[in-house]
Amino acid sequence: MTLVGVYVSLSKSLVAAIPVFLLGWMRFGIAAVAMAAWLKKPETEAPLDRRTHILLFFESFLGNFLFSICMLFGVSMTSTVSAGVILAGIPAVSALMSGIFLKERMGLRIWLAVACGAIGMAMLSLAKQPEGASADTVEVQRALWGNLLVFGSVVCEAAYIVIGKRLTANIGPKRIAATINLYGFALMTPAGLYLAHDFDFGAVQASSWGLLVFYALAASIGTVWLWMTGLQTVPASQAGVFSVMLPLTATAIGAFFFKEPFSGLQAGAFAVALLGLALATSPGHQQSHPDD
Repeated sequence: MTLVGVYVSLSKSLVAAIPVFLLGWMRFGIAAVAMAAWLKKPETEAPLDRRTHILLFFESFLGNFLFSICMLFGVSMTSTVSAGVILAGIPAVSALMSGIFLKERMGLRIWLAVACGAIGMAMLSLAKQPEGASADTVEVQRALWGNLLVFGSVVCEAAYIVIGKRLTANIGPKRIAATINLYGFALMTPAGLYLAHDFDFGAVQASSWGLLVFYALAASIGTVWLWMTGLQTVPASQAGVFSVMLPLTATAIGAFFFKEPFSGLQAGAFAVALLGLALATSPGHQQSHPDD
């Protein structure tokens, strides 16, 4: 999750140089080459049945394809700090989904955590705009859409956590990472090919190419393998605890490296979101296991 926070922040400069769909297509393509050997079925694993292929497809569609689109477009339209505050809602949303789909008990603390997330987002929307900006300016509206897209990526990431828990019961982390990346590549190919036809690749600086390779290896290989390996032994709702490192890292990079403004209201929103995290994940919170 720390690694995700790093590339979420750095992707802001990537989307300024490369169109989002082309960027996503090249990311999946680079990772597909790097993970080609991981597609082979290990002797200890069974062949993939229809149900597992469906889960793998939705893991890729929600966690790779839609997450990438929402996140990349979102951070290009809003500040990294604002994105970090919104991403702090991942643990609460993943806990909600774990209760619905994995039959984990929804206690009072979870509902309070969800309320804290909503309050934090409301505070964020009231954060002071730059001087000279008004509520009806194009930039303010653009930031609002960016915030909504980042929240969409929160929902996608929560679904990724829940589906991933199901998958790790039968498939190894390497095979999951390689397969969902291949689905992501297939989903991005039509738009990627279309944009590549007229794109001036020579105009992209060497530093951006280096960042693209890091993004591909981190987003499709490193983070997926680490996450799926952890999910083999950690419950989905508990795993959601560690997603707090995503917004913390993204916010820290935005504030300290990109020198983005960090207002008191944004700090308060972040604190409320973290309070929700504490309520949902404190040691006193008892969770039941799935019925199956």
